[in-house]
Amino acid sequence: MLQQTKKVIITAVAALFLMGAQAQAITPSPQMIEQFKNLPASEQQRLARQYGIDPSMLGGSGQAQPKVENPQVVQPRAINDVVDHSKDAANELNFSQDPQKAELERFGYELFQGEPTTFAPVSDVPVPSEYLVGPGDSIKVQLFGKENKEYDLVINREGTIQFPELGPISVAGLSFAELRESLNHRISQQMIGIESNITMGELRSIRIFIAGDAYKPGSYTVSSLSTITQALFVAGGVNEIGSLRNIQVKRKGKLVGAMDLYDLLMRGDASGDLRLRSGDVVFIPSVGGLVSITGEVRRPAVYELKQNETIADIVAMAAGLKPGAYPKSSSIERYNSNGLRSIVNVDLTSQSGKTTKAKTGDFIRVKNASSQFEDAITVVGAVVRPGKYQWYQGQKISDLLPSIWGDLSISADLNYAIIVREINRYGDIEVLQFAPSKAIGDKLAAQDLALQPRDKVMLFNYSDETQNRYELNKLVKQRIKKVTSLTGDSLVGNDLFKAGFSQLDKMELTKRSQIGGVVVANEVVEDKNQLVKGEVNKMLANLFDDKELIKLSGSMNRSELLYPVVAKLATQGRADKGAQVIAISGKVRHSGVYPLSQGAKVSELIAAAGGLTEGAYTTRAELTSTIVADGSSMVRHSNIDLDAALAGEPSANVALHSRDILTVMTTPEWQENKSVELRGEVKFPGIYNIRRGETLADVLARAGGVTEYAYLPSSVFVRESVRQQEQLEIKKLADQLRRDIATRGVSKDGNVVNYSDAQMMLTDLENMQAMGRLVVDLSAISVGIEQADLQLEDKDVLYIPSTKQTIAVMGEVQHAATHRYKDGLTLDQYLVMSGGPRQRADDDRTYVIKANGSVMMPSRSMWFSGESNLQPGDTIIVPLDTEYKDSLTLWTQVTGIIYNTAVAISAISGL
Repeated sequence: MLQQTKKVIITAVAALFLMGAQAQAITPSPQMIEQFKNLPASEQQRLARQYGIDPSMLGGSGQAQPKVENPQVVQPRAINDVVDHSKDAANELNFSQDPQKAELERFGYELFQGEPTTFAPVSDVPVPSEYLVGPGDSIKVQLFGKENKEYDLVINREGTIQFPELGPISVAGLSFAELRESLNHRISQQMIGIESNITMGELRSIRIFIAGDAYKPGSYTVSSLSTITQALFVAGGVNEIGSLRNIQVKRKGKLVGAMDLYDLLMRGDASGDLRLRSGDVVFIPSVGGLVSITGEVRRPAVYELKQNETIADIVAMAAGLKPGAYPKSSSIERYNSNGLRSIVNVDLTSQSGKTTKAKTGDFIRVKNASSQFEDAITVVGAVVRPGKYQWYQGQKISDLLPSIWGDLSISADLNYAIIVREINRYGDIEVLQFAPSKAIGDKLAAQDLALQPRDKVMLFNYSDETQNRYELNKLVKQRIKKVTSLTGDSLVGNDLFKAGFSQLDKMELTKRSQIGGVVVANEVVEDKNQLVKGEVNKMLANLFDDKELIKLSGSMNRSELLYPVVAKLATQGRADKGAQVIAISGKVRHSGVYPLSQGAKVSELIAAAGGLTEGAYTTRAELTSTIVADGSSMVRHSNIDLDAALAGEPSANVALHSRDILTVMTTPEWQENKSVELRGEVKFPGIYNIRRGETLADVLARAGGVTEYAYLPSSVFVRESVRQQEQLEIKKLADQLRRDIATRGVSKDGNVVNYSDAQMMLTDLENMQAMGRLVVDLSAISVGIEQADLQLEDKDVLYIPSTKQTIAVMGEVQHAATHRYKDGLTLDQYLVMSGGPRQRADDDRTYVIKANGSVMMPSRSMWFSGESNLQPGDTIIVPLDTEYKDSLTLWTQVTGIIYNTAVAISAISGL
């Protein structure tokens, strides 16, 4: 079919082309136009280029159709204009006394947030059939058939058109459909063999008036197709006190229609949007009564009120209630006859509440429902799917968590879990303890407890150190912006729970409240590893109602999960019944404070603490109880046989009471794994495990002794406890030196150079890392002198260098260097080999750091005697002459520490 059409058009176009140059103005026939339209656009362009024909002629008209564009007639309103109009609003719009009311805005006014910039009408739009033609309208008539002609006829003031072949035709009062039908009929009757196509051309403009509370009232020229809403947009809409629900159209002084814009905005009903005529007045009266609604509605706002509208109508205007609304407890604030505000309670679920008449100035609040769940079971901790679950009569733990492998985390503690149960309407709780392995796996009746509404089931990880806490700490950081980091593994501070009641007072708390012997931090608890904020405690207190925390509860450690329970038990402690909490410390996996479960005994407390750890003394544990009688309290200590208690013997497995503390002792002579390290010239260097009381000589014998190349006087022995003490002393010395520099000059002349040197020395001191070197006489130990031997501690390190043949000279000399040791050379000779002392040197206090780390301060007479006590590996130190009158000892100490550390590092670095 396409090929046939193409052939017909090509033939016709070719014929037209062959007619010669005079055929340039030939108009294609309607049949050719229709066939041309069936071709693809690319083919139409090719034919037009090839045969020199204007594509617009083949498109059906002799002229190109203008591009239809809507002019930009409205721009955003000026801010000042909006403010000025808001100042003129009615008094009921002033919500400054209530911030919640101030947030509400008038509904519908955002539709008119523009300002008119031009009055150009938009005329190139489809004309409806019912459009009434009138003077100024243009009628386009196309004739085809025997003759091909086009006419553009304009209706004159008498309502007639002048048709060339037919004469004047009256069209006054006709609709466009009637006009088209009438003209088609007359053409077909009076012009034989000619068909017609009639369309509307340019439309007339009409003059309308917009009055009342419009944004820009006045006279406007608009298209004859304009309606009420289009006229409102041209005028910029309604001002702040104009009505949206009673927009009137007046024609020749009579009301011909009114429009409620709420019908259009809320229901999409434009049936009231009347078409305007020339001379019409669009009148916008002032706003009627206003009603505000807020709370649990989808669209809280200020709405305009019509007569006889009810509260249900206002709720419908606000798009209805939210799912979380509680309509039974809604309220209305309204003014009474005395001019005072009153509260009227309404039940929006009842017919009487819905039909309550709304009044001007009403403020309706739709309350929200409770966040509490009814009869729901909450599961938190080491489970696969923490959250809220349905409760039903007869439900047990095994029904809630039927599978250990499918419902519990792989890290779950199978020996300890609790149920937190509310016991009265005040929210007081009690705690029940069970073993998940026996309740879920074995389904023992004593452990598979029956659940009750609103129970909280809490399971714990066996080891808190293996949990990934990234998401949990990320959540806490997001909620507490002031805390820059949570470096520790606990949110509430393990020390609060690891300590027994007797040690809790020793905690450094900025502010605290002590209830029932349990310390609950209010502000900041600061230790080496973490910052704990009161806001974190508040979050944990709401653990069972916080969806995000419930989701991440599997990452929490035992003390964090127990925090809301322990805190609640502490607050509900009373004079007649103490706080139902107990504590355990010592050789257990998780020391701390635990809730006292119903009927709890010693074995249950040990299970709660994760069981005993290696080295626990099971023959005897100490139970500390607080007994209140006759208005006074006393502390009683009793011994518990843990072996018997864990075996279930009633005499040992005693019942626990409020504020009991169980202390699990360490087995006598028990020690954790301790080791020392031997480096350098020993036959078998390495790490050796040691027992308590083992000496350095014992370990050297185990290592096979020293090699033949060992130089015992230069050995370096490093101990961790000494290093920590030295680091503390260096910090104290740096603080004292800083104060001295700030208050006095460094030397007697106080010149800048000396002050700069002192600052450099202070910087070196502050950046210095202590070595922890302990002076040992390894030569004496090697020959069996017991007085020189010493007992070892954990992490001790012994460095034994090879044979030394050098003497080092350091300090204030011309050229600090290391010289080859020569027997018989004196100290002065070694100083001469280094260029001698500098001008600032205090050569009277020259001293020697022996190879073993000891310091020797020889008298000057020794040097003149010609004898020398120097040995290979020694270091000669020439200190700085500070001439500090009051602090000479301080400066000597500073330089001594710096040089001594440098010598130790030099000795170790050679290994």
